[in-house]
Amino acid sequence: MGDTVVKEVEAGGVRLDVWLTSFPQISSRSFAQKLIQEGRVKVNGAPPAKAGQKLRIGDLVEVSFPPPVPAEPEPEAIPLEIVFEDEHLLVVNKPSGMVVHPAPGHTSGTLVNALLHHCRDLPGIGGVKRPGIVHRLDKETSGLLVVAKTEAALIRLAQALKERRVERNYLALVEGVVPVDRATIDAPIARHPVKRQQMAVVEGGRPSRTHLEVLERFPGATYLKARLETGRTHQIRVHMAYIGHPVVGDERYGAKTVVKELEGHALHAAELAFAHPVTGENLKFTAPLPAGFAAYLRRLRKGR
Repeated sequence: MGDTVVKEVEAGGVRLDVWLTSFPQISSRSFAQKLIQEGRVKVNGAPPAKAGQKLRIGDLVEVSFPPPVPAEPEPEAIPLEIVFEDEHLLVVNKPSGMVVHPAPGHTSGTLVNALLHHCRDLPGIGGVKRPGIVHRLDKETSGLLVVAKTEAALIRLAQALKERRVERNYLALVEGVVPVDRATIDAPIARHPVKRQQMAVVEGGRPSRTHLEVLERFPGATYLKARLETGRTHQIRVHMAYIGHPVVGDERYGAKTVVKELEGHALHAAELAFAHPVTGENLKFTAPLPAGFAAYLRRLRKGR
């Protein structure tokens, strides 16, 4: 059996499914809606609750959570695009739409499930829930990600990330025309004070720096390279929204453009470079744009 939690509403006028994301156990609005659909949510003791109903100050919301997911993710035969592999690590090109590790609402079909099938000895590396995971990409972000296959490789790669010795370059299409050719966004990031499933530029947040280089400009859009100096959650997405140029397709952070070619948002981890954690060899990898992203870019070029 899962836990049952009762919480009082302190600020009215918010949709139930949006308000539910303030619970630390609820990772997304879609998970909140799933709980509502399963009849696990009551407002003032009266089911059935509706996702769109507006809450009032003083309402009591009761959530009955399902039993926790198993501690150990299951191996699944999911195809992986492996860019590089040896006995110490592998580099994969993650597709948009794939979650990196299991979480409430995403208990299967993740990169971790696929890795456990591919690397049978991986479960003991770095913990059962995130075996071998050195860094992560958002679900809708495609591109390169390094995974450790030994504990020594995991520790050394994590240290390299901490010391900013891993180069990560992204390609992005953002809304609007960025007026300067190069820029650095230096703005601290923390959890959004109200929308708890989002990050935001917040005074007193963790130092966060993103370096931008404009590659092409189109009417109403800019194609650019973004290099991470730090690696905060949603960093590029938050920084681009902060300067008024959200990533195309990123509705969570204010994008208005709807693009039929895109499977998610137009953000791709295109380049990854680091020293091999065991041999010291300098490694550099590139991944081409996903088909939908590339098709939309071609369409923009034709329209100029």
